[in-house]
Amino acid sequence: MTGPGKSPGLALDQTEQLVVVHDRDSGLGAAIAIDDSTLGPAIGGIRWRTYPDEATAITEARRLARVMTLKSALAGIASGGAKSVVFRPDPVPSGPTRRALMEAFGRSVAWLGGRYVPGLDMGTTLDDLRVVATRAPEICVLEPSEATAVGLFAGIEAVTRLRWPAGLAKRTVLVQGAGHVGSSLARKLAAAKALVLVSDVEPERAGRVAALVDGAVVPPDRVIGHPCDVFAPCAVGRLIDAETAGMLACEVIAGAANDVLSHRGAAELLAARGIDYVPDFAINSGGVIAIFAARSGWDEPRTTAALQGIGEQVREILETARATKRTPLSIAEDGASSRLGHRVTVPD
Repeated sequence: MTGPGKSPGLALDQTEQLVVVHDRDSGLGAAIAIDDSTLGPAIGGIRWRTYPDEATAITEARRLARVMTLKSALAGIASGGAKSVVFRPDPVPSGPTRRALMEAFGRSVAWLGGRYVPGLDMGTTLDDLRVVATRAPEICVLEPSEATAVGLFAGIEAVTRLRWPAGLAKRTVLVQGAGHVGSSLARKLAAAKALVLVSDVEPERAGRVAALVDGAVVPPDRVIGHPCDVFAPCAVGRLIDAETAGMLACEVIAGAANDVLSHRGAAELLAARGIDYVPDFAINSGGVIAIFAARSGWDEPRTTAALQGIGEQVREILETARATKRTPLSIAEDGASSRLGHRVTVPD
């Protein structure tokens, strides 16, 4: 194990295995964090984005790997949690240079002997995964976005029915992030008669999705504090801190983005304001379920039932939280920890 030192809210020894890669020939710089493999090989996507420094990239890998542990355990599948990040070079290359980087990454995955199963994530493509698969056999070349959106919609439907008898009908939902998951979610929401608002850092993409669902566009810098019934963050994480928790003008937070809270205390702040926060790892597990299902040979009805079951899981978490006057975050962590056999929490 190697790393930059202690990361915020997650002591270094809490990560089961951390591999930092520097490949001289290709120029690859990457980190693979296996958070916990108690339940099986650790599943987690390959993220490729610009980081200010290597330590920040490694911290993100470790935080997101912990989220994957919680997600897989709560979903009831026999897999652990991991995440990898590629942090060099910048700008992101293409063609033969990119292929060489992915081949080098694949060799690092192979070195782990099947303990880590990579998947798709921000900044990587199915073509990247196919290249990695030429060097590492334990990989799932699958686009998980639609499965994530199916489970996410089921969860949002469940929480809105707890809030309002008519559910989503005529409720305003602000979808932040108009990528594959966000755009699919927007279409499902519109079909359920919700009023859809769309925001994205790429205005043209936001406009296209909003037009498809007869919705409206919200500028990125106005998302926090924009009035809506449901806020569905489907882009980057760590959005909600002490300041933004007080600015939100919604009644429900339920989205696909990982690691939405900047610190655990934000869950208490939201609860004090009467906002139902659905823990991201409880509602966005559709993708990892789909990957596990494909690797395990599940048929379509079984996979569909598991994705739809996310709605029932969300309902149970929120009902238990209300009955016990605890946060949904702590209830969801209890569920994951019970299956793992040891206490696991989101990083602070």
